[in-house]
Amino acid sequence: MKSKESDGSTGAPGAPGSPAAIQLGGPARKGLTLTLRRLRVLAILGALALILALEYVRHQVSPYLVSWQGLALMNAAVFVGVVFLLGAMFSIIGRMQRRLERQNRELLALHTAALDLYRELALEAVLQTVVDQARQLVGARYGALSVVKEQNRIESFTTSGVSDAERARIGPPPEGRGLLGVVLHEGQRLRSNEISRDPRSVGFPPNHPPMRSLVAVPILCEGPFRGNLYLAEKLGEDSFSADDEATLVRFATKAAIAIDHAYLHQQLASLAVAQERLRIAHEMHDGLAQVLGYVNTKAQAVREYLRAGRADEAARQLDQLAAAAREVYSDVRESIIGLRSVAGADWRLVEALGEYVASWQGQSGVVCRLRVDGSLRFPAVVELQLLRIVQEALANVRKHAQARHAEVDLEVRDGTLLLTVADDGVGFNPGELRRSEFPRFGLSTMRERAESIGGRFEIGSAPSGGTLIKLELPVPAGRPSAAAPAAAPAAAGARIA
Repeated sequence: MKSKESDGSTGAPGAPGSPAAIQLGGPARKGLTLTLRRLRVLAILGALALILALEYVRHQVSPYLVSWQGLALMNAAVFVGVVFLLGAMFSIIGRMQRRLERQNRELLALHTAALDLYRELALEAVLQTVVDQARQLVGARYGALSVVKEQNRIESFTTSGVSDAERARIGPPPEGRGLLGVVLHEGQRLRSNEISRDPRSVGFPPNHPPMRSLVAVPILCEGPFRGNLYLAEKLGEDSFSADDEATLVRFATKAAIAIDHAYLHQQLASLAVAQERLRIAHEMHDGLAQVLGYVNTKAQAVREYLRAGRADEAARQLDQLAAAAREVYSDVRESIIGLRSVAGADWRLVEALGEYVASWQGQSGVVCRLRVDGSLRFPAVVELQLLRIVQEALANVRKHAQARHAEVDLEVRDGTLLLTVADDGVGFNPGELRRSEFPRFGLSTMRERAESIGGRFEIGSAPSGGTLIKLELPVPAGRPSAAAPAAAPAAAGARIA
């Protein structure tokens, strides 16, 4: 049956579900609520009723007030009236106190659940967290969240409380018929004590776990996302209460904010990836133009040496040309790997760094230790530039450092994000860095990337002393601090000289 009671999510103080209200009576008086204002009025009316009752008793026993028995009877009537009035008042106040304590526990649980939601940015992870937290918050055995697309068709169905094996036995996700379609099509809340007895029910598919009670609410997002949140089988009780429904409505409001946030992050990540691909394409185009110019110069030199009969000089030029071709091949391959690292909108910096470092180790033969705080999350454009700086720095280690070990560290310290890439290679003197005949863009590109996100880029190196690349980026106030760092992948005993 549909519930048309107030959800308690909004309203003035004293509205049903607000901290200053309490419901009185059993099922027959379920809609009667008592606020503090009404309690004061009730206290005044109770005192007046007590006075009137005492006056009536006094009028009845006035002929006997001259005796001590009459006075005792009058005092006993006053005592009983006061005890009854105070008992009634304290009983109501006790109910209000218990309700306030219950609502405080609910608010604390709601706040904790919302914090867990806001920590996630990947949309699929947010949807799973929403249904898991809703089931735990209300106390339900099963939960589900449907994503609705055009023509009110269910595109995806995220569940909680059902194992993967049970999901596989049940078969494909529902399409939005039966009671599921009530929320989808009407956009209303739904609470049923017996699903099978509802005339709109179409039953369950084979191998579906038994379910009797149901509560469902829509998730109203600002973005294009449309979803519906379902809970079934109240733990320890036969059905869900109006308070359970109101709690789920409040949670759905916070869930909608988290889903909008995750959707916006996904869109920004997609935009950042598209912009980065365009930037890489421009870099490869410019680099290819310079490489072709280099090849043309070498080809002309070889022709002149051969014309002059200087075959050894021509062979040396061809060797340099072959080495350049191998370097160009490696650069193009690293660019392709870099693009694959952020192929989707839901990519994570920690996973992308781990995958790239593992691939880079296999290609370069250099042992690399990666230490990254897995709890760090930044805007997509920042994470993308951090990844590209690491990729460019490791590419330079492979091509120029002649190193045996490298280290990559990413952490937050004293409100500043620190990214360092170090190696134990031959090093160089940054002040004497000459422009080589073959085009190179690494250091200038890394500096440009760091400055594009508001970071400060430094290079420290010395001949035979290795190289240290350092990026410092202020962390906005309110962003979570770094937690315990995670190392992956690493080689035992790897050190930086």
